[in-house]
Amino acid sequence: MSAATTRSRTPDRLCAEAVDLARSAAEEAAAPGVVGEHVSAVSEGDRVVTHLFECKEMGYRGWRWAVTVARASRSKLVTLDETVLLPGPDSLQAPEWVPWSDRLRPGDMGPGDLLPTEAEDLRLEPGYTGEDAPPPNSAVMDAVTPQALADLVEAEDAEETDRDGAPADAATPLSVRGTISAVAEELGMRRARVLSRYGLHIAADRWDEAFGAKTPMAQAAPAPCVSCGFLLPLAGSLRQAFGVCANEFSPADGRVVSLAYGCGGHSEAAVMPTPPRPAPHVLDELRADAFELGPPAEGGDSQDPDPA
Repeated sequence: MSAATTRSRTPDRLCAEAVDLARSAAEEAAAPGVVGEHVSAVSEGDRVVTHLFECKEMGYRGWRWAVTVARASRSKLVTLDETVLLPGPDSLQAPEWVPWSDRLRPGDMGPGDLLPTEAEDLRLEPGYTGEDAPPPNSAVMDAVTPQALADLVEAEDAEETDRDGAPADAATPLSVRGTISAVAEELGMRRARVLSRYGLHIAADRWDEAFGAKTPMAQAAPAPCVSCGFLLPLAGSLRQAFGVCANEFSPADGRVVSLAYGCGGHSEAAVMPTPPRPAPHVLDELRADAFELGPPAEGGDSQDPDPA
């Protein structure tokens, strides 16, 4: 270990003795009566010492006033560097700041709250809105025009007209019906963004963790939800694994549940068994036993104690 390192760890004598200078600086920066006892003096380098004082201010338990003093080389005059309030090893501190996107938890949103979605949210992907469709008279549109769909719609309209006497949808022009935009409108696809494969997977994992086969309720259920009459299946690919519970007495009522989930409210649950009847007593201590009061008669029959 070098001599310079040893000197830096050993507090300078003049700086370490400047406790009154450090206290006056701390009292000037703090409110009256806040600066407490001198705790220690820590060497910050050659001829640089930090004096620590207790902080008696309410709400700052364990904090300390730190006053740094120093002196120039070959000088006996100690000067003030800075005064600051610092937390101690057992001080009460506020938790580190966390962005709102990381602090938000399910159920935190209330009426009137807005939750902005990032433009590059991995849970979403661009949907079909029709804005990128080619113009009706373009060469690309002529190459992929859905004439077959339009002809099919016209044939269906003619059939409906012959059957009922009026077109099935007279409010919609025939030129619009049968196009890609009309089909997308009917299927509910005219959205700026739709759920991505990643968003679908994390949603499925979240639902399976809350109402899946590994929950205690499902482990004790008489049968899974796949055979329950209160299950409303979902549409799309999630239909194969999830549904919505419609049993008002179930803990998952109105929730998305896994088909492997289950509860005691299953529609085909067994009827509650009747309470078992206790077996008869081997020794009946409540019944009165009849005993003969006289000698048996000559005929071998016992004498009736009460002839009447």
